[in-house]
Amino acid sequence: MKVISPIKHAIVEDHFWKKYKDIVADEVIPYQWNALNDELPDAEPSHAIENFRIAAGESSGEYYGTVFQDSDVAKWLETVSYSLRDHPNPLLEKQADELIALLGRAQAADGYLNTYYLLREPGNRWTNLRDNHELYCAGHFIEAAVAYYETTGKSELLDIIENYVALIDSVFGPEEEKLKGYPGHEEIELALVKLYEVTGKEPYLNLARYFIDQRGQHPVYFVEEKENRKQRVSAPTWNDENQVNFGLGFEYQQAHQPVREQTEAVGHAVRAMYLYIAMADLAAKTGDPELKKTCELLWNDVTEHKMYITAGIGSAVNGEAFTCNHDLPNDSMYCETCASVGLAFWASRMLRLEPDRQYADVLERALYNGTLSGMDLDGKRFFYVNPLEVNPYQKARKDQEHVKTERQKWFFCACCPPNLARMIASVEDHIYSQTEDTLFAHLYIAGKMKTSLSGTEVEISQTHLYPWDGSIEFRIHTGDAVKFNLALRIPGWCKEARVNINGEETPLEHLEKGYLYIHRTWNDDIVSIELPMRVERLRSNPLVSMNQGQIALQRGPIVYCVEEADNGANLAALRLPQDSDMKADYDEHLLNGIVKITTEGYRVQPVAALYTTEAPKLSPQIITAIPYYAWCNREKGEMRVWLHEM
Repeated sequence: MKVISPIKHAIVEDHFWKKYKDIVADEVIPYQWNALNDELPDAEPSHAIENFRIAAGESSGEYYGTVFQDSDVAKWLETVSYSLRDHPNPLLEKQADELIALLGRAQAADGYLNTYYLLREPGNRWTNLRDNHELYCAGHFIEAAVAYYETTGKSELLDIIENYVALIDSVFGPEEEKLKGYPGHEEIELALVKLYEVTGKEPYLNLARYFIDQRGQHPVYFVEEKENRKQRVSAPTWNDENQVNFGLGFEYQQAHQPVREQTEAVGHAVRAMYLYIAMADLAAKTGDPELKKTCELLWNDVTEHKMYITAGIGSAVNGEAFTCNHDLPNDSMYCETCASVGLAFWASRMLRLEPDRQYADVLERALYNGTLSGMDLDGKRFFYVNPLEVNPYQKARKDQEHVKTERQKWFFCACCPPNLARMIASVEDHIYSQTEDTLFAHLYIAGKMKTSLSGTEVEISQTHLYPWDGSIEFRIHTGDAVKFNLALRIPGWCKEARVNINGEETPLEHLEKGYLYIHRTWNDDIVSIELPMRVERLRSNPLVSMNQGQIALQRGPIVYCVEEADNGANLAALRLPQDSDMKADYDEHLLNGIVKITTEGYRVQPVAALYTTEAPKLSPQIITAIPYYAWCNREKGEMRVWLHEM
């Protein structure tokens, strides 16, 4: 099969995403640096940087934080790496260099680098892979090292991490003398593929393959590991009777069966995403048809049965996990920010296996909805859980304590804020991919990039006001005439797309998996795309019982919600007529500039009786909807995505 490669380092000039990238550079990175250094007043302490200072012998004290606290440092470094591409900052780069030097000083002589075990359990390395995230943290540092090297050309962090990976490779593998384990929380698998890509060293790809193929083999390694722990004299932090398995068994870690036999997404949603990313990466690198088929089966299960309209996944608080098909409650759900970020990354990886609109559509849905909702508009407060409904009853319910009605400054378990930041900072890496003679445009994000097609350098620029307006212009500059294919995604939400080349309309009768392939010799041409953005009413599959009789509003790629700030309290009493006209207007002063939707609807009038035989009385009301990602940026109050239709 043809190798499909992502095009990295495109220059983003998009009015929507540039705002977010500027916020990450100017606000989020310094804010999170302060958080990692415990300099945020009235916020959960992190201690993450201090743990490394203690490990390096440069400070005193004890380890503090979750067992995966190191990963927050790694994700901060990765975010910095991406941000430095388009926001050069010598002071920030110096800060990153100093942190990298600290990591080197904290690293053990044999290459080991994990402050939890260096400080708290130095004699117990590799004894609780199931719960304690050693390989997970290593994976995030690998990703950071690759990103920093690609951006700056500096190899110090890459050298530190390659020493660590050499140690890991000496411990795990199929050889008789090695441990047959694998991570309880997947992450290192996908990171090893990235390390292989930048170094070309086959052992890294082989180790990724080993971890993927070893997972779920029987007898399950975690059982043997648990028995070995029982035999140890000292295991002060382990509690196997109350392990973090949430009653889900080895499905929690996707370790219940070999990955190539898995057809259903189960267990912890973030872990599943990272595993599926690695599987797609390995399939793309090796051309493994069996692994590709497994990825497709799992994709269909997630997106056809277990994904929210916002591209949120993981509906259960118990285990932050997938449940059964069509179990998608709106007010008790989980939808961890990290899970939607993982889904976006997985969708992008599936596009490297095969350009198919279904992957790009979900990528877009996740980017504009289920991920961005995890951060407020100034980058200083965050959601871990992303509900689709906030109502007055949640604060009185113990089973919904995980649903917050306003974003938090920071978290004891702070995986989501840096994960979202690194996604925003690298959003340009998901716009395009290519083969030798075909350029695929997956996302409409304004800016420019250069690449080589059919052996000739090509410069491409996009200009538009997406996602608020669907008029898009591509300018293709080639210098010399060159023949290649331009494949444009026609989004699934758009029913009446039009494409012109130099003012001449191009027919769209024959799309290939949602892409319009334009075969021509290019020489300074203009491609214009019109994607009309009507307000659409979306309805759930009838098997999603909690959404029956309700609709959600979507315009272009944006999913909408209603807030108490615009519509008053008791949002459940709103009724939307089937024939009501929708008015969409751009308001540059509202929520950093959005298109809001208004329509004529009704409100069910309150009554005194708890139950009554009388039909409800309705009073007219203008209903206002805003983008879901922008909710909770004004006064605190109710919110809901699904509206009752009448």
